[in-house]
Amino acid sequence: MKFITGDTFSETFSFSQEDVNRFIELTGDNNPIHYDTDYAAGTIFKKPIIHGFLAASIFSKILGISMPGYGTIYLKQEMNFKKPFYTDTEYTCTVEIMEIKGAKVSLNTRITNSEGDLMIDGSAVVLAADS
Repeated sequence: MKFITGDTFSETFSFSQEDVNRFIELTGDNNPIHYDTDYAAGTIFKKPIIHGFLAASIFSKILGISMPGYGTIYLKQEMNFKKPFYTDTEYTCTVEIMEIKGAKVSLNTRITNSEGDLMIDGSAVVLAADS
């Protein structure tokens, strides 16, 4: 499928505490802010938060499967984490094609919550297999 500048793709997602626990096992990042309710209650967040990189992993899924799609290779990702993510909360990830130069595709990457608040704002450059 061919994409053009301005095309967008959005996907709604959420993560459970079980997903967070698997991420802890996979990465070794066992910071108690991600699982310990008593610890988190004493922080500015008041409850456990999801790892930023777990939340941002949705970008990899979308870019590698949906847009541009299978065979896509990450070249660069920049992210600004704006707000904390919580389990069992719905978020929407949107990617927009900003520029296409041969196989290189530059994208705007962002995640919002159900109220429309910007959670992650960023950009990516990928090598698209089918551009």
